[in-house]
Amino acid sequence: MSATGTDRIMHDIAAVGELTRLAAERYDGVYVSLRAAMMEALSQAADLGDGARAVMDMADAAAGAIMEHYPNQPVRACRAGCDACCHLHVMIPPGIAEAIAAYLTERLEPEALLTLRGELRKAADAAAGLADPSALVHRCPLLGADGLCTIYDVRPLTCRAFTSRSAAACRSMVFDPESAVTTITQNPAQFRVYVEATGALEQAARLRGLSAQQKGLSAALLELLPD
Repeated sequence: MSATGTDRIMHDIAAVGELTRLAAERYDGVYVSLRAAMMEALSQAADLGDGARAVMDMADAAAGAIMEHYPNQPVRACRAGCDACCHLHVMIPPGIAEAIAAYLTERLEPEALLTLRGELRKAADAAAGLADPSALVHRCPLLGADGLCTIYDVRPLTCRAFTSRSAAACRSMVFDPESAVTTITQNPAQFRVYVEATGALEQAARLRGLSAQQKGLSAALLELLPD
């Protein structure tokens, strides 16, 4: 290759490298802007429960836009009724339990709430009995008999963030103790959206003088739902 040809290639590589750097900065900037918008919404919310609903909506909109506009997004195997992940232990940041509790108390009769509390207690006790609650495999008390989430509109951020390319891999990881599958690869662009949402709720709690500690879903709901 001639010196001129080599120089041209080196120039092209340098130019593409600069474009890549700028694109990476803009990519990160999207999440910085998203976090700032979430914090603004949270600052205007009457309470963290209302703020959590706003953050959920913003996160879902951002995740949807990423799937629509970012190239080469992975195909999801996730479908309604595919509920392996609904047997995993879920941790939630401040505000999420309040949003879910409000949703449930608006829709369930006292008898149904009492029954739900019993199932939540079983799940919370099962988690508390483990040194590592993340190892718990227990059917979510909020999962319907049809395998569908009964609180889908206000489901936790963790549930929204979780995606998979293989339903079989999910079932193997969750239900087969001998499985070689130990993790499910996530869509990084989408997952980061919900990481920002979680961080925003934790930050908002601290700004309000509240605990920013995450809690297990069942235990957190037991603190809020009426007896």
